[in-house]
Amino acid sequence: MKKFILAGALASLPIALSAQTAVDAMSVSQTELRGTARFMSMAGAFTALGGDLSTLSQNPAGIGVYRSSDVSLTLDLDMQSSKAQAAGLSTSDNQTKFNVNSFGFVGSTMKGLFNWGVSYSRIASFDRRYGGQLGQLGSSYTNMVADYTTADGYPQEMLYDGGSNYSPYWDPYTSGSANYGYAPWSSILLYNSYGINPTSGSSSEYAGLWNYDTTAGAGSFSVEEKGHVDEYNINVGGNISDVVYWGLGVGITDIDYRQSTYYGEEMTNANVPDQEGTTYTNGSAYWALNNYKHIYGSGVNLKLGLIFKPVNEFRLGFAVHTPTWYDLNYEGAASANFTYNSDDYTNGKFYNGTAYTGTDGKNAYNDEFSWNLNSPWRLMVGAAGVIGGKGIISVDYEYKAFSDIKVKDDNGNEYRDVTGDVKAYYRPTSTIRVGGEYRVTPAFSLRAGYSYETSPVKVEALDGNNGMDATFIYTSGPDDTETQPSYTFSRSTQYFTLGLGYKYQRFYADLAYVHRYRQSDYHAYTDYNESATSEAALVTAPRAKISEHNNHLVLTLGVKF
Repeated sequence: MKKFILAGALASLPIALSAQTAVDAMSVSQTELRGTARFMSMAGAFTALGGDLSTLSQNPAGIGVYRSSDVSLTLDLDMQSSKAQAAGLSTSDNQTKFNVNSFGFVGSTMKGLFNWGVSYSRIASFDRRYGGQLGQLGSSYTNMVADYTTADGYPQEMLYDGGSNYSPYWDPYTSGSANYGYAPWSSILLYNSYGINPTSGSSSEYAGLWNYDTTAGAGSFSVEEKGHVDEYNINVGGNISDVVYWGLGVGITDIDYRQSTYYGEEMTNANVPDQEGTTYTNGSAYWALNNYKHIYGSGVNLKLGLIFKPVNEFRLGFAVHTPTWYDLNYEGAASANFTYNSDDYTNGKFYNGTAYTGTDGKNAYNDEFSWNLNSPWRLMVGAAGVIGGKGIISVDYEYKAFSDIKVKDDNGNEYRDVTGDVKAYYRPTSTIRVGGEYRVTPAFSLRAGYSYETSPVKVEALDGNNGMDATFIYTSGPDDTETQPSYTFSRSTQYFTLGLGYKYQRFYADLAYVHRYRQSDYHAYTDYNESATSEAALVTAPRAKISEHNNHLVLTLGVKF
């Protein structure tokens, strides 16, 4: 990104544009391998199989395979472990969560000629927690904010939150005949926490805390996410001559996503504000940013599926899901903690405290607004074979069109800049699922599976460029109340699965063990090119490698009648 592009892009965005970003859209568009124990133990390779409650949220044609009614409940114990690694440092975190994966009912009539079903499914859990040390820093986030605040020439009066009738967060700033409009919220928050300071008393040029000639320091971070995507399915389907199975489904989703993040920098020989807070002196600095966001709402999608069984030993399956059309709400807030000290300070003076986004300078303002999202559409194809009347091998391929995510305002008008960011950062994913089942006795079955999903992130966004132009990742708009610079990009995701099945007359019980392994990259903020330098020097932000291991124990109890 060439110099001044960042500042110009931020300045061009009106206050009416709310804080939703491509990163937010991606965060709430993800799904997981979740469902009944039989479904999960075969890695979800059920596109061509059917006959399981989970197919109501995967391939609705699977409902046509039923020859009897079915009611079941699935419980999931999720044991999570994460490790963050950066600069030779490693930090681990663990937590255990309990979920109800699914419950529902399928009614079969006329020997499967027409079936119907309703189900609840948890299709994604956002619960995860990670954090750690980032090692020695090479720059500071405060320098990045100072850079684009200087490039746009915001006067100090525009940034100061003094609790008067003027609020820099909400009010446009005018001086004489000049209308400066609105400043980025991150500029306001850092100015009021002394993370950026003017280079002279009346200057509109700012410097961050990091002095490239003298400063040394270390960073730390933590991220905690909570929430879920629940889907309520209403499906109908049937079969034609036991050769063609069809199904139609409506999915009604409920989403709740919460994220709390912390990013801190502790520096020595830093550019701290002087006694008057208008220029710089050499000293120590601790500065930390806390962000909170909450995205919630509901959506609806449609599903269409077919299963073709030319012979008893072989099946082909096909399913397509429309995007989920979400009506969402957002709320968020931020605060900055700071402590600055210097040998040049007299009478024990030092700067410390907390600055908040908002209007009173004492509490973070919890902004709220609504927006719309079209999640990725999905395409699934599968093939399954029956071996010797006792074994099943099934293979699925799924395509998720993450690059087609669309973000709109609550009137349905597309935010083309955000949709452009989606296409710049993200790409479609491909998922391969392989599952197998072997009936040891009429009552007992053994199962296993494997799934691999590619990264949804483009290489240039995931790994950055090797040249001088940064791939800039927008995580906040100028009026974004939570001013969050950090983001985490997922790499590949793998599932390794095992399971047992037991049947006794009409009752059945299935048990699954599922191990998920996912790698991700945490970025404290985006790489960027400094506007303040004539050569637009590339600054690489601190980052960490995140490894996640999730171990699920899943139990399904059901009755067919």
